[in-house]
Amino acid sequence: MSVAAATLPPPSREVATISAVGVAHFTSHFLQLAFAPLFLFMREDLGVSFTELGLILSSFYLASSAGQVLAGVLVDRFGAHRLLLGGMALQAGAVAALGLAPAYWVMLPLGALAGLGNAVYHPADLSILSHRIRPERLGRAFAAHVIAGNLGYAASPLVSGAIAISFGWRAALIVMGVASLGATLALVLARPVLHTPSSHDQPATASGEAPPLSFLGVLMTPVVLLAFGYFLLSSISLVGIQNFSIAALQEGFGISVGLATLTVTLYQLATAGGVFVGGILADRVRQHHRVAMTGLAAAALCAILASVTSPPAAVTVALVSAIGFAVGITTPSRDVLVRRATPAGATGKVFGVVYSGFDVGALMAPLIYGALMDAHLAHLVFLVAAVPLAVGVFTVLGVRPRPPQVRTLREA
Repeated sequence: MSVAAATLPPPSREVATISAVGVAHFTSHFLQLAFAPLFLFMREDLGVSFTELGLILSSFYLASSAGQVLAGVLVDRFGAHRLLLGGMALQAGAVAALGLAPAYWVMLPLGALAGLGNAVYHPADLSILSHRIRPERLGRAFAAHVIAGNLGYAASPLVSGAIAISFGWRAALIVMGVASLGATLALVLARPVLHTPSSHDQPATASGEAPPLSFLGVLMTPVVLLAFGYFLLSSISLVGIQNFSIAALQEGFGISVGLATLTVTLYQLATAGGVFVGGILADRVRQHHRVAMTGLAAAALCAILASVTSPPAAVTVALVSAIGFAVGITTPSRDVLVRRATPAGATGKVFGVVYSGFDVGALMAPLIYGALMDAHLAHLVFLVAAVPLAVGVFTVLGVRPRPPQVRTLREA
């Protein structure tokens, strides 16, 4: 065992780290969906269109996508814990300020500020887990991180909708923003379990070990570009399923609105179940690329079957749920693959670049599936979603562990 490995925290401290990072990821997703139940209230009060309200979300995701790349660089330079706490405070403060905004035009830059705050979570969270969790438990740690975010998605519409109905949309944003600032303060007090070294704290490069890559070096690394493509393709598919399934199942499959809504709920629950199983699996296997490839292929097959076979409603529900479970299983192995392929000293940069693919995909997907729905081709939504999943199988082939000579001392 190396000296670095011997200094890793005991299991109890690892649990504290995973819990703290989970709170941060919950907060990110909790704030992201705060607006969804509020648009009707906001449109009437502000006198704007849904398109104009959508621009607030567009400014959020554009800033988040661009900001993740920068956040990855800053995570490696200044330490992930500093960026995480700063990003949480910025996002929470911007959301609370949106509730106080005197006019619509003020909301656009505030949406962008919230997006910049949101940009830090993935590079910072995954860098913290990579540094502070032992390799044999890293898959389960990544799984817990994903599940915490899903819980934030589940809680957000319930909280914001309930507050808006009772006290108005402004109160909903203010309360959620202030509550998230409280969560940030709690993590400031718990920052020892989040601490990661900055580039200034790293020991000098050992003889025979490759020096840390620059940002441009990371950006031009084939495995990073392939991982970016993997995340981009996954996002195009999953954002389409999450956001357009209810309408597609009604219009293209003749399924009632109640059953269509239940289908998407079961899809989300199946995804969480898949992530849980995938976390255990990721810690027990070495061939993580096979897990990821098999899960993506199975999800693509289920999507194709749901689209082209015209199955009974119950079978369609089962196939859509199976898509979520299959994709969920891949998620921890996917993050472990990226971590194992990351050059020493570049964890934040790599996760920042590859996770920006999610936001880019989230910007592209509504245009693709919206055009299908407008053309009355709702029955093709799942077939189109299968294409990026199938192509993603081939990107996994290139996301392999980096050569042993450039691994960190901790992994030696």
